[in-house]
Amino acid sequence: MLNTRLNLDRIRAARQVIDPSFLDTPLYECDALAGHLGCTVSIKLETANPVRSFKGRGTELVASLLADQGRSAVVCASAGNLGQALAWSGRRRGLDVTVVASRRAPTAKLDRIRALGAELELVEGDFDTAREQAATIARQRGIRLVEDSLDIETCEGAATIGLELATGTPTFDTVLIALGGGAMATGVGHVLKTLLPAVEVICVQPLGAPAMTRSWHERRVITTDSTDTIADGVAGRHPIPAVLDDLLQVADDAVLVQETSIIAGMRMLLEHAGLVVEPSAALGVAAVLEDPDRFAGRHVATILCGSNVDLDAYHRWVRR
Repeated sequence: MLNTRLNLDRIRAARQVIDPSFLDTPLYECDALAGHLGCTVSIKLETANPVRSFKGRGTELVASLLADQGRSAVVCASAGNLGQALAWSGRRRGLDVTVVASRRAPTAKLDRIRALGAELELVEGDFDTAREQAATIARQRGIRLVEDSLDIETCEGAATIGLELATGTPTFDTVLIALGGGAMATGVGHVLKTLLPAVEVICVQPLGAPAMTRSWHERRVITTDSTDTIADGVAGRHPIPAVLDDLLQVADDAVLVQETSIIAGMRMLLEHAGLVVEPSAALGVAAVLEDPDRFAGRHVATILCGSNVDLDAYHRWVRR
């Protein structure tokens, strides 16, 4: 019995709350990738939805709960994808949404947050700076602060991906999950370790943003002074203790990959799968590229978690 904050019955019930456009996303074996990676590869495509990332699964739960409580406003910090998702879910339920983000966040993500009707406040510094400002706004206005990965709704919404993996047609023995704050890793990991305990759960993080991975290996919170990665969606410096506790229960390993491998993974997904993804979504492919012997002959599933990327930057990366 797993000792985490998550609950399988709540995760199953979440499917009744989440808008169907976020559910039952494509899951298929990609033969073209397999030929280049030396293992069978199944893709879980979390980009084919209104906000082009998995985050909408969690924000649907948050927004539904707030609407049921009669709340009218909410604020979050975001590297970009959570803000879009909360803006989308909040607008459907009449919530005033404020998103705090770094000025360095990808322009495409910031533009989309504005287009979805949220109030966008930009701060100097990184995501953790934005998180501090969002908390201040919540106190000053007396409104709900949504904290990705800490708020259980964000984890259990993401966990519905695990339900779909566990009941999907492809049978895999390893799943590779992008690791940032930990909502997707803990959510999907909880479901898989409950329903398919033999499946190996491997979390993948950039070498330039290693805080959660180092914390997992040390079994205690390790913070970093800065981050240096193109994978902005997973570039946190301060792991949340409760999330780390959950991750220690459900992850079999956590690995770090180099920027060159992330870019190579993005390029491979474009050339061999016809998919444009943001750097965080290529972390699983990057892990296979860096350690092919580990995965040789195995059936690997990887979650492509988002495709919100500035095209100019994307073209620079994939054309190298």
